[in-house]
Amino acid sequence: MQELVRVAVDAMGGDYAPLEIVKGAVDAVNSRDDIKVFLVGREEAVRAELQKYQYDASRIEVVNAAEVIEMAEPPVQAIRSKKDSSIVVAMKMVKNGEADAFVGAGSTGAVLVGGQLIVGRIKGVERPPLAPLLPTEKGASLLIDCGANVDARPSHLVQFAKMGSIYMEHVVGISNPRVAIVNIGAEEEKGNALVKETFPLLKACDDINFIGSIEARDIPSGYADVIVCEAFAGNIILKLYEGVGATLISMVKKGMMSSFRSKIGALLVKPALKKTLKQFDTSEHGGAPLLGLKGLVVKTHGNSKALEIRNSIIQCVTFKHQQINEKIKAGIGEKES
Repeated sequence: MQELVRVAVDAMGGDYAPLEIVKGAVDAVNSRDDIKVFLVGREEAVRAELQKYQYDASRIEVVNAAEVIEMAEPPVQAIRSKKDSSIVVAMKMVKNGEADAFVGAGSTGAVLVGGQLIVGRIKGVERPPLAPLLPTEKGASLLIDCGANVDARPSHLVQFAKMGSIYMEHVVGISNPRVAIVNIGAEEEKGNALVKETFPLLKACDDINFIGSIEARDIPSGYADVIVCEAFAGNIILKLYEGVGATLISMVKKGMMSSFRSKIGALLVKPALKKTLKQFDTSEHGGAPLLGLKGLVVKTHGNSKALEIRNSIIQCVTFKHQQINEKIKAGIGEKES
């Protein structure tokens, strides 16, 4: 029997908890036989949702946690004071080796703080970044950082580039991934002080394939495999990307239903269009891993539905099998500790 990858899921985090969280966990377990899920949260509420589904009861376990960290709470204070919250209990399971990974859609700040304070950073890693996959014309690109470090330094961005390269090579399977830094132009002399100072450092790295600057308009074309930036710019790129994608899909659907002729055309192009739109659905790629920690931590959107929860849980199987943390430790931690 193959080894089970154990995932501790914050069942109380997110806009649609516990309903969509539980459904996503059940879907993940029912789609693969190498996953065990611990649903961490208020036991009564979680079990009430579980009763709606059929699943292998040996591979879904409910772990009671009486408290919930709300979105508006100060993250550091909440992590320290709410010891019986679903986030803290689930992350302690990762720290203690009871689970291989954490998945949560709750407070981003609490997940970031909990990841560093409870799970802990790999020695030598200065700042753990959040790194989601963005759908592109050529597949997907890794955006690193998208929300963890809004005041990053050049040395942080260099580590982001290295961690992103390791991730794309071993998780996504891209050999010698192309690395670019987000800028307002292609020329080396352009950019703010952070970009200008980081550019030559990346250029001097012999263990990454640095191709220079990337403008935001070139991201959807798949110009680079790893897109490096500090979290303020990264979060704007991510949210705009998601917003434009959702609006475009809505407008296409509306346009196709606008007349009898367009409805006939819609029937003809529906299979190809459905496939294309699915490729640009960010929920298909799961959540954003918080790289550089001693354990696996994946943050999903606060408005995640079951599909993204399911895919985020399944992501953890690849992370575990490819030993991403061990590779980051070997590539960054030991070199720079």
